[in-house]
Amino acid sequence: MILAFGIVNSKIVEEQRSYKKPTILFGAINRDFNTIDFSKATSGVKNFTYLINSQSYLTDLKSLQQLTNFKKVGIIIEEQVLKMLSFKEILDKEMQLLNTSYKLIPYRNNNDIVSNLKNIDAVYIAGGFFMSDTEVKQLSTILIEKKLPSFTINSIKDVRNGIMATNQSENNSAQFIRRVALTVETYINGTPLSEMPVYIESSPRLTVNYNTATAVGVPIKYSLINTTDFVGEMKNVLAEKQYNLLDVMSQVTGRNLGLLANKKNIELSKQNVKSAKSNYLPSLTSSVTGTYIDPKLAEISNGQNPEFSVSGNLSLQQTVFSPAANANITIQENLEKAQIESYNSEELNTILNASQTYFNTLILKTNAQIRQRNLDFTKRNLQIAQENFEIGQSGKSDVLRFRSELAQNTQVMVEAINQLEQGFISLNQVLNNPIEMRIDVDDAYLDKGIYKEYNYQQLTQLLDNPTTREPFIAFLIEEAKNNAPELKSLGYNLTATKRSIKLNGNNRFLPTVALQGQYNHTFNRSGAGSTPPIGFNLVDTNYNVGLNLSLPIFNRNTNNIDKQTAIIQKEQIEYNQQNSELAISVNVRSGVLNLINQISNIGLSKVSEATAKESLELIQSSYQEGAVNFVQLIDAQNNYLNAQLAKANAIYNFLSNAIQLERTIGYFFLLHSKAENNQFTQRFQEYLLSKN
Repeated sequence: MILAFGIVNSKIVEEQRSYKKPTILFGAINRDFNTIDFSKATSGVKNFTYLINSQSYLTDLKSLQQLTNFKKVGIIIEEQVLKMLSFKEILDKEMQLLNTSYKLIPYRNNNDIVSNLKNIDAVYIAGGFFMSDTEVKQLSTILIEKKLPSFTINSIKDVRNGIMATNQSENNSAQFIRRVALTVETYINGTPLSEMPVYIESSPRLTVNYNTATAVGVPIKYSLINTTDFVGEMKNVLAEKQYNLLDVMSQVTGRNLGLLANKKNIELSKQNVKSAKSNYLPSLTSSVTGTYIDPKLAEISNGQNPEFSVSGNLSLQQTVFSPAANANITIQENLEKAQIESYNSEELNTILNASQTYFNTLILKTNAQIRQRNLDFTKRNLQIAQENFEIGQSGKSDVLRFRSELAQNTQVMVEAINQLEQGFISLNQVLNNPIEMRIDVDDAYLDKGIYKEYNYQQLTQLLDNPTTREPFIAFLIEEAKNNAPELKSLGYNLTATKRSIKLNGNNRFLPTVALQGQYNHTFNRSGAGSTPPIGFNLVDTNYNVGLNLSLPIFNRNTNNIDKQTAIIQKEQIEYNQQNSELAISVNVRSGVLNLINQISNIGLSKVSEATAKESLELIQSSYQEGAVNFVQLIDAQNNYLNAQLAKANAIYNFLSNAIQLERTIGYFFLLHSKAENNQFTQRFQEYLLSKN
C-alpha cells in the first residue's frame, strides 16, 4: 500500500492513469496546482482514494493582505520545489487578482531567505515543510526584528514558534491520521478503495500569534476574534515599561501628582514656621518727609518750623520677649510636624492605591487570558457539535447553541480586552505616565520573584495556629500604633493645642518687651522762618532709644474665649486619637481574617481548577462520542472557567490583602531591606518572649 502526502507527491499521484498498488492520497492538496474533482463521493478509480484538505496560495495571500494590507510580498519556497512546479505562472495570475506585486525567494537554508528580504513588506512561506523547529524560530526572530509580518502554509506549530499566522486548523493532522487509519482498516476488511467515501476536510481557520502580530505592528481587529484562534501570551512585547509590584510602589512616591501636590503643604508649613520666628527679627524703617508751613506761622517759630523743610528718619523695632510670639513658634513647629505626618499618611495611601491599581490590572489581564482560552474551548466544542451533526450523532440545535455561546463569549472577550486597556490607563494615571504610554504588568507568583520575600509558608503557619495567631495580631496592632502617621499627626496637633491653652491661660499675664530706637535728620530748611534768631541753635540730627513693656489686663474676654476654644479642640483631638487607635485594632484584625480566607482560597482553588479541568476533558470526550448532551458540556466549560478565575484571583487577592494589612501597620515589607525585615521578625520574637 502507498500513502502519498505533500504537494509534489499529490501532483505526481494525480497524473497517474492506473494504480498497481493500493494508493491513498491524503493531506494538503493545493487547488492552484491540482485538478481533483471535489464533488465526487468516491474516487471511482481502482486501487485509489483520497482524503484531502484543500489549500490555496490565493486564499492564504488574501488572508495576509486582510491582516497587513501589504503592497509587495516575499514568497518563500524551496529551490528544488520551485524548479518542479510552475509557481511563477500561478502567482502572476493571483497577484493580478490581489492588485499587488511579489518577490520569489527560493532557498536552501535560512541564509538564502535573510539575504532576500529587502524591498518587501510581508512574507508568505509557501514551502518550508521540512524546516526544523530551530530553523523556524530563527527565521521568525529575524522577521520580527525586521518588522515583517509573516504567513505560513504549514501547521500551527510554526505559528507557535513565532510565525505570525496560518490558515491551518489545529486538528487537521490528527484527523488525517485517524481517517487514514480507518481507511486502511476498511480496505483490509475487504472494501475496495474505489468505493470508499471521500472525506474532503475543508476547515481552514485563521490562527494568529498574538505576540508576533504585536511585535511587527499588526493590529488585531475585534472583527477577527470570533473567527480566529490565537496562540502566545497576552503580553505587550512593545511595552515601553514592564511593571512589577515593587516598581509601582517605588516609583509612585516620586511621580504621583496628587502626592507631589500634598508635599507642597509641608513647604507651606515651613514658611509658617519662618513667619512665626520672624517676629523676633528687627524691623528697620526709613522715611523722608517734605513739609510746607504757613509763612506767618513759620515766622514766629524761631527757626524750628521753617516754611519749607525736608527731613528723614530711621526707625528700629525689636521684640525682646513676647509670650504670643513664643507660643506661635511652638504651635507652628508642631503643625509642621503634623503636616509631615499627614504627608506620610498620604504617601502610604498612595502606595496602597497604586498597588491595588496594579493588582486590578493584573486581574484584568489574567481575566482576558482566561477568557481567550475559554473562547478557544467554545470554538472547539462548536467544531465537535458540527462533526456530530454531520454524522447524525446530534441535532442541529447543538450547533446553534454553541454558535450562540461563541457569540456571547466573543463579546465577553472584547469587553475583557477593553477593560484591560482601561487598567493600563489607570496605572499610567497613578504613575503620572503619558496616558498613551504602552506598559505591561508582570504576573505574580508566591514562590518566586519579589513575592517570595513574603515567606508565604511562615505566614500561613502563624495564622493557622490559634496559639500564635492572637499574639501575632496583638504584636501587629502594637506595631501599627507605633508606626501610624495619623496618630503622630494627632499628637503634634494636640501639643499645639495645649500650647494655645497655656498662652491664653496663665501666660497671658506675662509682659511683652520691645526695644525701640529712632534716628532723625533734617536735610534742608528754606523760606520764611528758616533762619533762627540770634542766640538760638538748630539741631539737624537727633536720636532716641526706648524700652516698651506692655501687659494685657482685659482684652474684651478674647483670651478666655480662645482658651475655651482650644480646650474643646484638645478634647476633639483626644477623641480622634481614641477612635484612630480603635480603627487600627479593627483594621488589623479584619486584615488578618481576610488573609486567612485568601490562604484557604489559594489551596482550595487549585483543587477546584484541577477537578474542573479533568471533568471538562471527560465530558468533552463523552460529548464527542454522544454519551452526554450539550448542556452538560457547557456547564462543565463554565465550571472550568470559573475555577480558573478563582485560582488566579486567589493569589492576587492574597497579595492585595497583604498590602492592605501592611498599610494598616504602616510598614511595606517590599520597600524595606532584608535586614530591616529581619529586625521586624526579631521584634515579634522578642514580643512573644515578653508575653510568656
